[in-house]
Amino acid sequence: MRKLALLLLFGLLVSTTIASDHPVEQSFGTMPDGTEVRQFTLRNKQGMTVKLVSYGATISEVSVPDRHGIHANVIQGSDKLADYLKGFPSASIIGRFANRIRDARFSIDGIEYFVTKNAGPNHIHGGKMNFKKVVWNARPLPVKNGEVSVQFTYVSADGEEGFPGELKTIVTYTLTESNALRIHYSATTDKPTIVNLTNHAYFDLSGSGDYSQHELWINSDTYTVADKQLIPTGEIAPVAGTPLDFTRPTAIGERLPEITEPVKGFYDHNYVINDGGRELVLAARVREPRSGRIMEVRTDQPGVQLYTGNIRGFCLETQHYPDSVNHPHFPSPIVRPGKPFNSTTVFTFLIE
Repeated sequence: MRKLALLLLFGLLVSTTIASDHPVEQSFGTMPDGTEVRQFTLRNKQGMTVKLVSYGATISEVSVPDRHGIHANVIQGSDKLADYLKGFPSASIIGRFANRIRDARFSIDGIEYFVTKNAGPNHIHGGKMNFKKVVWNARPLPVKNGEVSVQFTYVSADGEEGFPGELKTIVTYTLTESNALRIHYSATTDKPTIVNLTNHAYFDLSGSGDYSQHELWINSDTYTVADKQLIPTGEIAPVAGTPLDFTRPTAIGERLPEITEPVKGFYDHNYVINDGGRELVLAARVREPRSGRIMEVRTDQPGVQLYTGNIRGFCLETQHYPDSVNHPHFPSPIVRPGKPFNSTTVFTFLIE
């Protein structure tokens, strides 16, 4: 009996280990049209957990330990599909074009295109039926070098929200053994179009709903100046001497009362990453002193948007600059047939 019990225990341990190496898939609910939404749970051997949902290719949980080994979800997430359908602030994929486009219009090769106006006269975040509001096809990938991944695919039709070209977008989330969540974006088109993909995660490393004392460092000496509509004027200005200066670690909430433009009382600014846009570089680092949690953000995108308009979480959205298609001196978001869009952002979680 004792031998049998030991064998059963060994089998349970082995099966648990194997299960933790592969995404656990289950139903997350059903859309009004009957489409099923799936959830995938990823775990690594360090105990970090990431949950992904096929509605919006959304991250619904990132659970990491503090210095005492206590786990907490460090993003805003929900375990109910109904919350997301009602507009819950979500860590979803934003596309086709994250952020704003002035007057909801742009030109490529002399052809003018008009996209959805959903921010007054302007366009924002892909339109009314954007990438965060659709169910993506999803499949787990084979475990490789201890890394566990799920791949999400969505095909946006030619003319959807006014954008030219059929766009096939693939987003792959990978959890590594070093407590990093890597997001790889790729997209192909059959017509010249524009692409600006990001994830709109709201972070709170304390797990308490208060991020004001998080110490933020941003690898940026300049930002894109915006008007009252939060759209770049074209000017790139230094952060030195302004409340936007995070070249030294500073509590996010320390200078909020000093922010008067383009909106009063919170950050909604695009930072120009030093040496960004060519290869993976460290764009930002956040330290939460009470828990000891640290998050590092690496990206190959040229910009990162700091947004603190939600009182329970802050965003660091890696991206092309807002309205970049209408500013020739900004990095171009134009993607052409035969030249796929590829980009990577990595969120690494550490303990101090």
